[in-house]
Amino acid sequence: MPTTEPSALRERLRRTLRDALRARDAVAAGALRAAISAIDNAEAVPAESARASLKPLGVVGVGAAEATRRHLDDDEILRIVRAEVADRMAAAAQYERLGQVDAAGRMRSGAELLAAIAADAS
Repeated sequence: MPTTEPSALRERLRRTLRDALRARDAVAAGALRAAISAIDNAEAVPAESARASLKPLGVVGVGAAEATRRHLDDDEILRIVRAEVADRMAAAAQYERLGQVDAAGRMRSGAELLAAIAADAS
């Protein structure tokens, strides 16, 4: 399997997540986990492609049924993080319309953290 160098932005998200977990910052950790999950989901190959790239029958053991994942470059990862920011800001606005000010504040705080990381990366 070819090795690819990890994305600097992805590594920054993971480091920041570790720091948030150590600090017990649930809002930051939630936003960072959501962004990392969105990136991981974008790297998954469609089911049809996965079936075509599976190892042949008769191969057994760990990884025998794994498909090669896509590799995203920093620009693609940055777009995903920015989309997460936009989604969180939209959710914050919706919470405010519903009178849930605390939930809106948490969403906005997570969005601001992700926006700061995205700004540093660009």
